[in-house]
Amino acid sequence: MKIYTKTGDRGETSLLGGLRVAKDDTRVEAYGSVDELNAALGTARALAPDPDLDAHLARLQGELFTVGAALATPSGSRAERAAPKVEGAFAGALEAAIDALERELPPLTAFVLPGGTRLACALHAARAVGRRAERRVVSLSRVAEVDPAIVAFLNRLSDFLFVAARTANHRAGVPDVPWHARPPRPEP
Repeated sequence: MKIYTKTGDRGETSLLGGLRVAKDDTRVEAYGSVDELNAALGTARALAPDPDLDAHLARLQGELFTVGAALATPSGSRAERAAPKVEGAFAGALEAAIDALERELPPLTAFVLPGGTRLACALHAARAVGRRAERRVVSLSRVAEVDPAIVAFLNRLSDFLFVAARTANHRAGVPDVPWHARPPRPEP
């Protein structure tokens, strides 16, 4: 099977079920952002010396693939019956993981800037991509039916990635980078 089809050379793509839409369609933007988030998690996994965090990220990559497939399948299309479903348990599992990771962290007393270890930085970057994906899915939900479990999952996923970044720093013995409204000025 060839990787190129040339069917998108005029700026259109096919959704699951065969419907052709513009490549900048709201639906394509939504599942494209989820795909970008999945790639960002792959980058974080490549930097993850921590098997616990890597296991979480591996599971999340599979769940994001399910989310992307659901978003690429328009409601009412003939492909909808076969499309994977996003389970409400996806968000619940993230809540349990957040709670478990937070138990080992010092209390958060200030806003935290993205920084610290390479893994923490990659997780913070993935969190930002996740928030964009969430915004794109919310935009799609204004013009098409979107399973509410998808929005809840993406919202919780960004929370998880923030806590995972803090955990990566903590486990490496690297402090989080606190935000200061007025950063200290360097001495002359």
